[in-house]
Amino acid sequence: MAEMGCAPARYLVFFQYFGTRYSGVMETKRDQALVGVQNYLEKAAQSLKASVPIKFHISSRTDTGVHALCNAAHLDIQRGPGKPHFSEEQLLFSLNNHLRPEPIRILSAHRVPSTFHARFSALSRTYIYRLLLGCAHHSQVPVFERDLCWAPAGGPLNVPAMQEAAQFLLGTHDFSTFRSLNSDVEFRSPVRTIFQVDIQPSSGFLSHHYEHRALEFWEVKIRGRSFLYRQVRRMVGALVAVGMGRLAPHHVKELLEVKDALAFPPNTMAPPSGLFLKSVEYDEADLDVTVAPGG
Repeated sequence: MAEMGCAPARYLVFFQYFGTRYSGVMETKRDQALVGVQNYLEKAAQSLKASVPIKFHISSRTDTGVHALCNAAHLDIQRGPGKPHFSEEQLLFSLNNHLRPEPIRILSAHRVPSTFHARFSALSRTYIYRLLLGCAHHSQVPVFERDLCWAPAGGPLNVPAMQEAAQFLLGTHDFSTFRSLNSDVEFRSPVRTIFQVDIQPSSGFLSHHYEHRALEFWEVKIRGRSFLYRQVRRMVGALVAVGMGRLAPHHVKELLEVKDALAFPPNTMAPPSGLFLKSVEYDEADLDVTVAPGG
């Protein structure tokens, strides 16, 4: 028996998107050439005809050109008197139906307690950065990989040196050097905790069909509780600079210790195109689908 709509129902949705088409995930003014993924999510939610406009509370901000295999958001849906709450399946189908023209997909929907918050309840976020080696010029990047990886020119990377440098980024540090300056800087602590930095061989899209080309795909996997503005792209850029021999592994430690965003080497930040938000991790107990009293 579906519950009747009294208090709003809160849902957690997981969603993915191809970031090249958008100004980032967050809502923007509608008169821009590129708008945010959130604009499209909230436009799709208008089809639900809720009695109060639906707002998506996004877990993890991503920039223009950054992709998500799986981001998360919560939303509250208030329905009119006597109308039952939407089932998770109804919500999933309706939102995807109205998102159909866009490279945005709702992967799943979950009813959650009213105390749950997609951003503040997250335990960690995991990012993947895709690197393509073996391209002397951007014209050598396979067309199906365009906007989905970074192909730094300059020959093979010294991966063991990158792995050595990555160890300095693990743990809790002041990451001031590894954030880009923006309007949030004075309000947000630069202290962050990184749980994992792995550099592993990977594969490209249908790459087994062009084995005659000496292309190598690598993935940098970074998991942390939360991240500063452009922190992942600066970390990856520094690791690639180590792989190219422009920096030594110990320079990454020194960059951390100087705690100054302006000390970060110019033209070193990785571009957005290779970056994917892989997942947002939550405690299962916080996702308890048992409906809270009054919900």
